[in-house]
Amino acid sequence: MTREMNENDFIVSKTDTKGRLTYVNKIFIDMAEYTEEELLGKAHNIVRHPDMPKTVFKLLWNRIQNKEEIFAYVINKTKNGNAYWVYANVTASLDERGNIIGYYSVRRKPNPQALQIIKPLYEKMLQAERSGGIAAGEKILNDLINKEGVSYDELIISIQK
Repeated sequence: MTREMNENDFIVSKTDTKGRLTYVNKIFIDMAEYTEEELLGKAHNIVRHPDMPKTVFKLLWNRIQNKEEIFAYVINKTKNGNAYWVYANVTASLDERGNIIGYYSVRRKPNPQALQIIKPLYEKMLQAERSGGIAAGEKILNDLINKEGVSYDELIISIQK
């Protein structure tokens, strides 16, 4: 079953530098169908859905480890095997000297029209990854970006509006 976020909901989480959850808000707990105790200290990928291309996570980690924010569409899996889509914004949390001390993510309900573009794109990327690894998934994504003549950020942000 696919769950859906409410229009005004925001899922918020924080992780340490290894991606282990250090904070989750009530909406995260409710959507993920876990208790706070089951989430805190666990890797954020506890909610990773098998339909999520590895390419997107590679891009996400590259960006946030370089202290760059990223927006991405993500399908998550709940404790009970349900799924839910989010439009995520992820940034590095920095100390006063500019060192990364963790990561901060805010997710909201994705635009349904955006998912009409993202779902088939992710399916193509997953198929490509199965035979050619992450590089094959990256090629699918880069081909679309080049065809549209925009950057990754411009594409993702424009379809959310």
